[in-house]
Parts: sequence; structure tokens; C-alpha cells
Amino acid sequence: MADSINTIIPGRSRSERTRNPDTASGSALDSGGATRRAFLAAAGGASLALVVRPAQATPETMAAAIRQVVGEASVKPGKIKLDLPPLVENGNTVAMSVSVQSPMTAKDHVKAIHVFTEKNPQPNVISVKLGPRAGKAEISTRIRLADTQNIVAVCEMSDGSFWSDKIEVIITLGACLEDLI
Repeated sequence: MADSINTIIPGRSRSERTRNPDTASGSALDSGGATRRAFLAAAGGASLALVVRPAQATPETMAAAIRQVVGEASVKPGKIKLDLPPLVENGNTVAMSVSVQSPMTAKDHVKAIHVFTEKNPQPNVISVKLGPRAGKAEISTRIRLADTQNIVAVCEMSDGSFWSDKIEVIITLGACLEDLI
């Protein structure tokens, strides 16, 4: 037992029984190692140095997100229909469908459908890539909405054109919200 690094002292708890004979007190700090307590104290101090900004999209961030998708191309109204109820009691689950007028042939089809919001934590809600084999240019899903806001749907056609539709939805009980401490 004398050859082992740690000496077992009988009659004490496991943490008290094991002691490093090379150090006077047997603590990990004396041997140059870090303890959990020291790590947590350092991590707590480091987290105080971080600046936390609540995530919330604005009309400007929504416009920037749309511009990131379409680039310098112009976005024209029409061809796409965004369907949401105009008044929603609970923003936790809102039914949404988007359809685009397109023959969905190899030469004329919808390449992508994008949906953006202006007051959710992130402006991009969903992006769906389609092709001529999709048959119909329609999607249906449920989304969460934080507050009364405008929702914009943009579709990209195979000829490079972009079309949009916009609808305002009134929310009585918002979702996507976090209480700040």
C-alpha cells in the first residue's frame, strides 16, 4: 500500500480517507490542479462579462433578411398567396399556408418559398426549396408568433423573379417570449 499514490485512512468518509501524501493538506489546489468550486467561480465571473441582448426581429431586420435572400432583384407583389387567420387568440400555434400560381414544369416552376416575420426572435420563419417534380407549389405548417405583426412570404421562380405577399396578423396572446431577469 505504500507504493500507491493515495493513502487510505480508515474510519473516515471516502473523500476524507483519500489523501495525497505529497501535499500537506491533500487538496487539489495544493497539487496545482483546479477544483470544481474554482472552475464555477471563474465561469460565473466570465458570464458576468458577457452582454446579453434579447433577440427580437424588427421591420429593419426583416427587410435585411429578405434582401439577403433576394439580393439586388426586385420583389413584385402577386403570384403568391399567404393564408393566415387575421385574428389569432394564441400565438403558440398559428396555421399558415402558402401557395404559388405556377404550372410547375421544368421551364416554369417555383424554386423556393420563404416566410419572414417582423417581431419574432428571428425574422426567418421557414424556407422551403421546391422543384418541378413537387407537382403543386403549396406548403402548410404551423408557426409561432410573438406579437401582432406583418408576415411576408416571398417566392423565387425558376426565371429568377421574386414575388411576395404580405398580411398583418393580430395576436391576443403572444408566443416566443422570454421573461428577462
